[in-house]
Amino acid sequence: MPVRKKVTLKTIANELGLTIQTVSKALKGKPGMSEATRQLIVLTAEKSGYYTKEQIRSLRLQHIAPYPIERQRFLLVQTQESVNYNRLLLEGLHERFASFGHQINTLLLPKKIREKAMGRWLEEHEVHYADGVFIAPSILPKAWEKPLFELDMPRMLLSFPPPGTRVDSVIWDVYEATYQSVAYLRNIGHTNIMYVGDIQLQRGFALRWQAFCQAMNEYGGAIDPALHSTHHRRPEAEWLDELEGQLKRHKPSAIICGIDGEVPLIIRLCTQLGLRVPEDVSLIGFLNEQREDSTLPVFTRPLLPIRETGYRAADRMLWRIANPTLPYEHIRIQCEMFVGSTTRPHDECPD
Repeated sequence: MPVRKKVTLKTIANELGLTIQTVSKALKGKPGMSEATRQLIVLTAEKSGYYTKEQIRSLRLQHIAPYPIERQRFLLVQTQESVNYNRLLLEGLHERFASFGHQINTLLLPKKIREKAMGRWLEEHEVHYADGVFIAPSILPKAWEKPLFELDMPRMLLSFPPPGTRVDSVIWDVYEATYQSVAYLRNIGHTNIMYVGDIQLQRGFALRWQAFCQAMNEYGGAIDPALHSTHHRRPEAEWLDELEGQLKRHKPSAIICGIDGEVPLIIRLCTQLGLRVPEDVSLIGFLNEQREDSTLPVFTRPLLPIRETGYRAADRMLWRIANPTLPYEHIRIQCEMFVGSTTRPHDECPD
């Protein structure tokens, strides 16, 4: 009986008249080809026996086909407040959906709209014709959540869900990220740590503050809300004036800034006050990402897995479509701490 030859990337490439690189990209779900070519490659790989039995078994257990039976269209709905997450989330969503030939589009929800008109607006924009909806973080006003949660289709919330909500969710875990930030600062000698960030506007903001308080208590530090800047933001100039007064009175040795957009403001204020970073004050900033062209220093920060959240959310959307009756799931993706140039041990700081 003849021995069957092992199927490799080269085998598939030769059969289809393509390069090995193209075949490899198609099977990994990477961009750079038409979806028709991708589907042809994946189908050929399966028919020729390229996939192992274990791989096929794993796909079948999750009820996810190794190639798309039909092209599906998904929506990422958002408001202006969530646009700064968009590129990273979309990269993750596109990367996962590419190997299945599915499509992801964005839809911007209006802020100035009456609650009674929200359902009609969704109908007019044909949201109900999508195969599934991803709900971006920072949806404002919060009244949008109710009609979105009530859509009769698979929904994936890319945020922390309200208690009792019947919807799946995937989000990067800012609670643990905040706890890790406090732990890192305490471990390098800082005890007078100031938290800066609104704790009311979003559920994720409130969770940051809860984690900060828990970590400080566990490390033996008292929590006096007056020592921290946690109020809902007033006009920027008024807020910065109040923060300047707090910094002068309480002289923290370290600051955790929990909101991406406020990190540059904190750096600017420290510069105006003559506070050197990290010689006079250590800073941890919750940046969505640190761009190479940024004028900011290389921040010590939790690495927020926003792109990974998009990828994981796409995966769970496919799973939910295949398993509509199973219980809802809330997935938090762990963050890792990155030590940059904005922190240093407190005992090395000058008096």
